[in-house]
Amino acid sequence: MKTIDLFEETYSALMANKARSGLTILGIVIGIGSVIAMVAIGQGAKDSVTSSIQSLGSNLIMVMPGSQNGPGFQVSQGQGSAKTLTIADAESIGSQLSSAKAVAPLISGRYQITAKGTNTNTSIIGTKPVYTSVSNLEVAEGNFFNDQHNKSLAKVVVLGPTVRDDLFGVSATGVVGQTVRIKGVDFKVVGITKSKGGTGFNNQDDQAFVPIATAQQFLAGSDKLSQISVQATSQEVMTGLQAQITALLLSRHNIKDETSADFRIMNQADIISTASSITNILTILLGSVAAISLVVGGIGIMNMMLTTVTERTREIGLRKAIGAKRHDINMQFLVEASMLTFFGGVFGIIFGYLAAWGVEKFANIATNVSFSSILLAFGVSAAIGIIFGYYPARRAARLNPIDALRYE
Repeated sequence: MKTIDLFEETYSALMANKARSGLTILGIVIGIGSVIAMVAIGQGAKDSVTSSIQSLGSNLIMVMPGSQNGPGFQVSQGQGSAKTLTIADAESIGSQLSSAKAVAPLISGRYQITAKGTNTNTSIIGTKPVYTSVSNLEVAEGNFFNDQHNKSLAKVVVLGPTVRDDLFGVSATGVVGQTVRIKGVDFKVVGITKSKGGTGFNNQDDQAFVPIATAQQFLAGSDKLSQISVQATSQEVMTGLQAQITALLLSRHNIKDETSADFRIMNQADIISTASSITNILTILLGSVAAISLVVGGIGIMNMMLTTVTERTREIGLRKAIGAKRHDINMQFLVEASMLTFFGGVFGIIFGYLAAWGVEKFANIATNVSFSSILLAFGVSAAIGIIFGYYPARRAARLNPIDALRYE
């Protein structure tokens, strides 16, 4: 059978029952579209989490309080309960470890900020001017505070764009120079940071920054740090620098056993790797759930083709009687099944892309439709056509022509 004749026969067979063919294609469309949309959501979540972590800074190592152990503590008090990190620890890291490019001590907490009858609850970070380098933070309006502000306990604050919008209105101007109150203390706004993006607790814009000495004196009432952010000179030295920081702090805190350390260290690369592993599992899970509909669509194709074989039994017997070979009959039904999945795959890709776009547009959930997921979905649809079309095609090809002609 010539190729052109094969496709003409396929077209005629599919058009003979348009409703049944359309419903069968629809099953594949839903399956392919669901897989693409679910994988896009998972990939979007991975990109969003990775971007959020990377926005914290580059080549970053974070030293945070660990659990309180030692005499008087029979049971571990949990991570973060130890209050032993000091500015002296941060200065020692910066002065003694050559792989540390910049070191920023932090003391943070959530406080109510009020201004002109409005208020918002946000994260206040007390730090030093070097924090802008460590965290890749840029100022859009005004200036960041300087070392003199820190030394003089100046009551100045730099607002994130979300905090500005909450207090003064969306994209308000003339905010620099205004006064806000934090914990009953007046602070002068000296700058507004550039937007870094993020949502919820990961919103890098929903923060305000004050000199660390000011935060310790007027807000926290303590000289203990919440975190020490260390920027390594390069990504290659991060692992070594992390070990050096551990050894230095163990020595400074007079701790001999590393398992009893009153601090913990997190490597930005490790955090990204862990987060990526979790989101990859999420993507696989979402894709697997959506793939179930593909299997259902494949069963629909097999059911349709078996019905078609039964309906066309006399036709198959006639074709064999006039010289058609098993290969010709087999190929004809395989092409019909493949054609169904081909059209289903094409429309499924369009449907999946539109579904992912709709989720991002109306549900505000990040999505990312990758070219590899489209190829995978299209490849799966082609495989379904062959796999689920093989048995009906084989059954049609093995029909006895005499029995087929006698079939009523």
